[in-house]
Amino acid sequence: MNGEPSNPSDYLQYLPAALQTDPILGQFLLAFEQILTGLPTASTETKILLPETENPPGLEALIGQLHTYLDPTQTPAEFLPWLANWVALSLREDWPEQVKRSFIRRIVPLYQKRGTKAGLVEMLKLYLENDENAQEKISVYEFDPPAHYFQVELELTSQDLEAYRRKERIARAIIDQEKPAHTFYALQIKMPTMRLISEDLARREGKNPQKTMLRITADEKYTNRTILGSSTQPPSVGDT
Repeated sequence: MNGEPSNPSDYLQYLPAALQTDPILGQFLLAFEQILTGLPTASTETKILLPETENPPGLEALIGQLHTYLDPTQTPAEFLPWLANWVALSLREDWPEQVKRSFIRRIVPLYQKRGTKAGLVEMLKLYLENDENAQEKISVYEFDPPAHYFQVELELTSQDLEAYRRKERIARAIIDQEKPAHTFYALQIKMPTMRLISEDLARREGKNPQKTMLRITADEKYTNRTILGSSTQPPSVGDT
């Protein structure tokens, strides 16, 4: 193949003995072998075939791997949007790959809870538990009056402002999609703003104690992380 001499096709063994020594026929059958069962050098890795794919597997191997394309935990990343269409789910481009896989895998049972408080909480938790830190908390509070108003409170454990903004955008997108059309809400996001740590804890975290803003003695009661306060984004109400 590719203009270079190749070993004859294994398919020669299925021909009459008089034809098994024909070198031209052995080269001719390589094309059929590559398409049907794949050559020995063909890749066995599960992936979507593209025009530029080198050494593609044969049809036999592809059919044997078909189930992996339908499994959100195994399907190639490029196949996730197609699989999401099967369950009427729109994937966000800024979602990590693991979040996309989890949403596809669990979205169908959640459709039964669409429009409810429990469904909204589970949708937000589904995103948070697959994005960096499973210790972040989500709460939903209902108020009466005003009618049809609720508040979502998201408590972050990281001081990363980029992660803060990204999670705010995604949380709003999820809430806007999942909430009943006649309701309106406020989103509050809390994040830690101050820490007191001992010199021992700073060293364990790989930080230079000399560069800390506040130094304290390595007393036993200060060996754990202490949150003194949090800043809360002013609630903004989005009428729909």
